[in-house]
Amino acid sequence: MIRAAIVGLGTWGQHLVRCLGSDSPDLRFAAAATRTPDKAAAFAAERGLRMLPSYEAALADPEIDAVVLATPHTQHTEQIVAAARAGKHVFTEKPLGVSAADAERAARACAEAGVTLGVGYNWRFQPALQRIRALVEDGTLGRVLHMEGNFCGPSAYRFPKGHWRHDRTEGPAGGMTGRGVHVVDAMLYLAGHISQVTAQSFRLVQDFGMDDTTSMLFRFKGGATGYLGTVIATAETWRLQVFGSKGWAEVGDVEHLPTWDLKLCLIDPTDVSRKAPPQVIRFEPTGTEKAELEHFARHAAARQPLALPGGDAVHNVAVLEAILRSITAQGPVSVA
Repeated sequence: MIRAAIVGLGTWGQHLVRCLGSDSPDLRFAAAATRTPDKAAAFAAERGLRMLPSYEAALADPEIDAVVLATPHTQHTEQIVAAARAGKHVFTEKPLGVSAADAERAARACAEAGVTLGVGYNWRFQPALQRIRALVEDGTLGRVLHMEGNFCGPSAYRFPKGHWRHDRTEGPAGGMTGRGVHVVDAMLYLAGHISQVTAQSFRLVQDFGMDDTTSMLFRFKGGATGYLGTVIATAETWRLQVFGSKGWAEVGDVEHLPTWDLKLCLIDPTDVSRKAPPQVIRFEPTGTEKAELEHFARHAAARQPLALPGGDAVHNVAVLEAILRSITAQGPVSVA
C-alpha cells in the first residue's frame, strides 16, 4: 500500500481523491497540502486527509511514500525534482513541464533517485484506445497513415480574468496544455514520436487570456501524418480517428472521462467499393483516473520506472515547445 499526499486540492485534486475512493488495494490518500487550506478544510475532513502546512512538510513526512501533484503547470518541474531529492515517488498531472529541458530534468531526477515518476495521461487506460493499439499491432488496421483529433470546449469562459488558467505562461498555445496534450499522448501511444510540427494559434473571442483557437499539423517519424485542433471557446467535443491502410477506427463524444465506445470500419478485401457501416464496440465501464493512480502505485511499490528521460511524457513537452516555435515562425519546425 502506497501512502500518498495529494498536493493541490482544487477541482481536479478533489476529483482524483474521489475517483480513487477508499477501497484501493494499492494507494491511499493519507494527507493533503494546498495553497488555500481554508477552502479545502471541509473536503479534507470528509475524506480523512491529514492537512499538512506545506509541500515541504509532505516531502519531510516519514508516513508519506508518494506525492500526487494537481498543481499549476509551471510548478511541476521543481516540485518533481524536490520529491526525487526527498526519496518520494511522484505522480504529476500533465504536462510534465512547459519546456522540454525542464521535463527531461524532472524525469532524470527521478531516474537517478530511483523513485517512480508517473504522468496523468489517463486516456491510455481507456479500453477503446488500448483496442486501437492492438488493432495497429496485429495488422488489422494496416499501416497507420494519418490521425485526426480535436479536444474542444468552453474553457476560456470558465475562469475569470486573472485566474492562472488564463496565464499564457501556464497555458501556452491555447488549449494545448489543458486539452491537446491528451490527444498528442494518444497519438504517440499509437504511432510513436513526432518529427515535425506546423501550427497556428489565435485569440479570437475575448480581449484577455490565452489563445482560444489553435490548430496543428504533425509528421511522425514513422511516416504518418496528423492533425489536431483545440478550440476553447466553443461547446464541448473531442474526437480521435486513426486511418490505416485497411480501415479506420474512431472514438469521440462530448464527455471524455466515462468509458468510450469505439467505431471500427474496415475495407472488404473482396469488394473494396462496398460502403459498409462501421462496427460499434462497447466496453465494460472503467475508471481511468483510478486505474492510472493504481498503476503508478504498483510500479512505485516495486520501485519500477514509468516516465523516463527521453520517453513519451518528455517528448510530448518537446512537441508543445515545437508548436510554440512554429506559431512564432509561421511555418514548419522540427521537434527537438
